[in-house]
Amino acid sequence: MNNNLITKILSVLLVCVLTGALIAGCGSSGGASAGNIKILYTIDNNDDTFRAALVESMQSTAKAKGYTLDVKLCGADVQNQVNDIKNAASSGYNAIICRPNDASTALQLEAATTLPIVFVNNSPSIDVLKADKYVFAGSNEGDAGTMQAEYILKKLGNKPSLNIIIIMGDKGHSAAVGRTKALKYALQDSGIDYNIVFSDYGTGWNEEAAERLMEAFFKTEQSVDAIFCNNDSLALGAIKSMKAHNIDPASIPVCGVDATAEGCASIAAGEMSFTVLQSAKGQGESAVNAAALMAQGKSLSSLEWITKDHRNVFVPFEPVDASNVKKYQ
Repeated sequence: MNNNLITKILSVLLVCVLTGALIAGCGSSGGASAGNIKILYTIDNNDDTFRAALVESMQSTAKAKGYTLDVKLCGADVQNQVNDIKNAASSGYNAIICRPNDASTALQLEAATTLPIVFVNNSPSIDVLKADKYVFAGSNEGDAGTMQAEYILKKLGNKPSLNIIIIMGDKGHSAAVGRTKALKYALQDSGIDYNIVFSDYGTGWNEEAAERLMEAFFKTEQSVDAIFCNNDSLALGAIKSMKAHNIDPASIPVCGVDATAEGCASIAAGEMSFTVLQSAKGQGESAVNAAALMAQGKSLSSLEWITKDHRNVFVPFEPVDASNVKKYQ
């Protein structure tokens, strides 16, 4: 074998070795580096008090850790959200945080990208979540409904029967479903005879929706012992309607969820009776931290509040009433 042939063979072998090392190096990185993480947050709109606080928490967390987080409003069109997710990888994003317009479209959203997704504020079905790949960061919605029931049962002294109103949020929303279902189960398990005198969806989760529903209830001329609302805005709307009918809110306990600034102020003023803190700060931090870990190809095992199956991050709810509201204001 002549020297030229040996030199050519060695050159080819060297190229193969270097190429293999480069490929192996790329494969072992597991994704983005910690200092170069870019996250897309896609959401229909940001005009809800809790959603705004959630975005603020995500942005402050990302900024503190040196990540890039872009917020993109997709509007009410599911296809717009699908397109935003489909284009995320080619736009340089390493992970997605998504508030799905419709939780039932989660599989469609997942199929639109190879990137990991953290769902927030509207949880898909557990069977479409996947460990360390497609996860939900929020709170266990059933706990909120259970806490509402426990508060009312204690406040009203375990009365043998109750007439109640339930004002839910958007139809099909995971929070509206989970909170309401758990509330009913808790009341049923207590052995109390409860009668739902009025129940409907407060579409939009806002005060105006609750006011309209309460006006419809008053026309029925029925009595009520307690009012359960799926969030604080709905509870505040119910209280406005009560006051317009010269009913003292303190005479009929009204429960909300979220412990917003307005909700806590209402409790401090002796109007709303009870709310449940849904920590926008905790949920926003958890969503960003989960997205960053998955962007690097890492397990979520180190994440606070991660469930054993690595499909949910459940930030705990906290009960709030007149006895501790100052802590949350």
